[in-house]
Amino acid sequence: MRIILFGPPGVGKGTQAKLLSKKFRVRHISTGDILREAVAHETELGRKAKSSMDEGRLVPDEIMIALIRDVITDPRSKDGFILDGFPRTLTQAEALEELFQELRISLNIVINIEVKEEEIVHRLSSRWMCRNCRRIYSELVDSVPSDRRCPKCGGELYQRKDDKPETVRHRLNVYMQSTLPIKEFYRKKGLLVDVNGMGDVRSVTDRILSLLNHERP
Repeated sequence: MRIILFGPPGVGKGTQAKLLSKKFRVRHISTGDILREAVAHETELGRKAKSSMDEGRLVPDEIMIALIRDVITDPRSKDGFILDGFPRTLTQAEALEELFQELRISLNIVINIEVKEEEIVHRLSSRWMCRNCRRIYSELVDSVPSDRRCPKCGGELYQRKDDKPETVRHRLNVYMQSTLPIKEFYRKKGLLVDVNGMGDVRSVTDRILSLLNHERP
């Protein structure tokens, strides 16, 4: 099973990917986690990506593709994977397609999770990040300590500028403009399907599972 979970920040791609990964026993590949790990370990790719991440800009395509190549060719990905957070541009989608062709990998489905804009703003403006381990917490689903210290490492929790309401709306506008061509790219291939991401986590999971059961032979 090889799936791409698609949608703007805040629609719940990461949460759904983790649940699906556990259910189907395939690897969850979160580009955010990959980047944070590379930065934390100060790898060559991590150092190159750090300045872009700190400024909220997209990491250069060649770095992302190199990281994804390493992960999907790892033995832990042999039974399939759920790719979360990539591609974000048409150029990335085309580069990923070339990588899949080179590795003789067939993509099963691209699931586009749709959530209303105001709900996304509400979700993202409730997020906090640890300055030390860069773990992300949400006031909506996690227990965020009143002293704003990370439960995992004790680091300071802060709200990124990218997660403030006015910035979120700008990010969504940019996202819609840059990702429309990606949707058409996968729709023309017959891979893109839309899923309603509103409601509680379980309801969204049930919709995705129903879709996958229908799509799978």
